[in-house]
Amino acid sequence: MALARPTTKLPPGANRILFVKNLNYQITGEDLYDLFGRYGSIRQIRIGNEAKTKGTAFVVYDDVMDAKNALDHLNGFHLQERYIVVLYHMPAKQDAAAAKAELAKREAELEKLKRENGIGDP
Repeated sequence: MALARPTTKLPPGANRILFVKNLNYQITGEDLYDLFGRYGSIRQIRIGNEAKTKGTAFVVYDDVMDAKNALDHLNGFHLQERYIVVLYHMPAKQDAAAAKAELAKREAELEKLKRENGIGDP
Protein backbone atom coordinates (compact mmCIF):
# COMPACT_ATOMS: atom_id res chain seq x y z
CA MET A 1 0.00 0.00 0.00
CA ALA A 2 1.58 3.27 -1.13
CA LEU A 3 1.46 6.29 1.11
CA ALA A 4 -0.11 9.44 -0.28
CA ARG A 5 2.48 12.12 -0.89
CA PRO A 6 1.67 15.57 0.40
CA THR A 7 0.81 17.88 -2.44
CA THR A 8 3.29 20.62 -3.14
CA LYS A 9 1.24 22.26 -5.86
CA LEU A 10 1.08 26.02 -5.52
CA PRO A 11 -2.15 27.96 -5.97
CA PRO A 12 -2.39 30.45 -8.88
CA GLY A 13 -0.74 33.75 -7.98
CA ALA A 14 1.49 32.21 -5.31
CA ASN A 15 4.81 33.95 -4.96
CA ARG A 16 7.52 34.76 -2.39
CA ILE A 17 5.94 38.10 -1.42
CA LEU A 18 3.15 38.19 1.16
CA PHE A 19 0.96 41.21 1.80
CA VAL A 20 -0.15 41.49 5.43
CA LYS A 21 -2.94 43.79 6.59
CA ASN A 22 -4.92 44.65 9.72
CA LEU A 23 -1.69 44.95 11.71
CA ASN A 24 -1.52 46.86 14.98
CA TYR A 25 -0.11 50.33 14.22
CA GLN A 26 2.55 49.81 16.95
CA ILE A 27 3.97 46.66 15.27
CA THR A 28 7.72 46.59 14.69
CA GLY A 29 9.86 44.84 12.11
CA GLU A 30 11.28 42.71 14.92
CA ASP A 31 7.75 41.55 15.87
CA LEU A 32 7.11 40.50 12.28
CA TYR A 33 10.52 38.80 11.89
CA ASP A 34 9.83 36.81 15.08
CA LEU A 35 6.46 35.59 13.80
CA PHE A 36 7.04 35.14 10.06
CA GLY A 37 10.62 33.90 10.54
CA ARG A 38 9.23 30.69 12.06
CA TYR A 39 8.22 29.62 8.54
CA GLY A 40 11.44 30.19 6.65
CA SER A 41 14.24 32.52 5.66
CA ILE A 42 13.05 36.10 5.17
CA ARG A 43 14.73 38.37 2.64
CA GLN A 44 12.93 41.60 3.60
CA ILE A 45 10.04 43.08 5.57
CA ARG A 46 8.56 46.49 4.74
CA ILE A 47 6.02 48.06 7.07
CA GLY A 48 3.65 50.71 5.73
CA ASN A 49 4.33 54.08 7.32
CA GLU A 50 2.05 56.48 5.43
CA ALA A 51 -1.62 57.25 6.09
CA LYS A 52 -2.85 54.87 3.34
CA THR A 53 -0.42 52.06 4.21
CA LYS A 54 -0.53 52.05 8.02
CA GLY A 55 -1.33 48.62 9.42
CA THR A 56 0.12 46.82 6.39
CA ALA A 57 3.42 45.15 5.55
CA PHE A 58 5.15 43.17 2.83
CA VAL A 59 7.06 40.05 3.87
CA VAL A 60 9.48 38.70 1.25
CA TYR A 61 10.68 35.13 1.69
CA ASP A 62 13.68 33.52 -0.01
CA ASP A 63 11.52 30.51 -0.99
CA VAL A 64 7.96 30.40 -2.32
CA MET A 65 7.12 27.25 -0.31
CA ASP A 66 8.03 29.06 2.91
CA ALA A 67 5.72 31.92 1.88
CA LYS A 68 2.89 29.43 1.20
CA ASN A 69 3.45 27.75 4.57
CA ALA A 70 3.38 31.11 6.38
CA LEU A 71 0.20 32.17 4.56
CA ASP A 72 -1.49 28.84 5.38
CA HIS A 73 -0.66 29.18 9.08
CA LEU A 74 -0.85 32.92 9.73
CA ASN A 75 -3.92 34.16 7.84
CA GLY A 76 -6.38 34.97 10.64
CA PHE A 77 -3.66 34.75 13.33
CA HIS A 78 -4.32 36.84 16.46
CA LEU A 79 -1.39 39.24 16.86
CA GLN A 80 -1.31 42.22 19.24
CA GLU A 81 -5.10 42.48 19.66
CA ARG A 82 -5.75 42.13 15.89
CA TYR A 83 -6.57 39.27 13.54
CA ILE A 84 -4.11 39.66 10.69
CA VAL A 85 -4.94 39.03 7.03
CA VAL A 86 -2.19 37.42 4.94
CA LEU A 87 -2.42 37.34 1.14
CA TYR A 88 -0.08 36.76 -1.78
CA HIS A 89 1.12 40.06 -3.20
CA MET A 90 -0.44 40.67 -6.60
CA PRO A 91 1.33 43.27 -8.70
CA ALA A 92 -1.25 45.62 -10.25
CA LYS A 93 -0.51 44.53 -13.84
CA GLN A 94 -0.78 40.84 -12.98
CA ASP A 95 -3.94 41.48 -10.95
CA ALA A 96 -5.62 43.34 -13.84
CA ALA A 97 -4.70 40.63 -16.34
CA ALA A 98 -6.05 37.91 -14.03
CA ALA A 99 -9.29 39.84 -13.50
CA LYS A 100 -9.69 40.36 -17.25
CA ALA A 101 -9.11 36.65 -17.95
CA GLU A 102 -11.62 35.68 -15.24
CA LEU A 103 -14.23 38.07 -16.70
CA ALA A 104 -13.73 36.66 -20.23
CA LYS A 105 -14.09 33.11 -18.88
CA ARG A 106 -17.32 33.98 -17.04
CA GLU A 107 -18.76 35.73 -20.11
CA ALA A 108 -17.98 32.66 -22.25
CA GLU A 109 -19.69 30.39 -19.69
CA LEU A 110 -22.72 32.67 -19.67
CA GLU A 111 -22.95 32.59 -23.50
CA LYS A 112 -22.72 28.79 -23.44
CA LEU A 113 -25.54 28.56 -20.86
CA LYS A 114 -27.68 30.94 -22.93
CA ARG A 115 -27.20 28.78 -26.04
CA GLU A 116 -27.91 25.55 -24.14
CA ASN A 117 -31.13 26.98 -22.75
CA GLY A 118 -32.30 28.75 -25.89
CA ILE A 119 -32.05 32.20 -24.39
CA GLY A 120 -31.19 34.96 -26.83
CA ASP A 121 -30.52 38.63 -26.30
CA PRO A 122 -33.49 40.78 -27.37
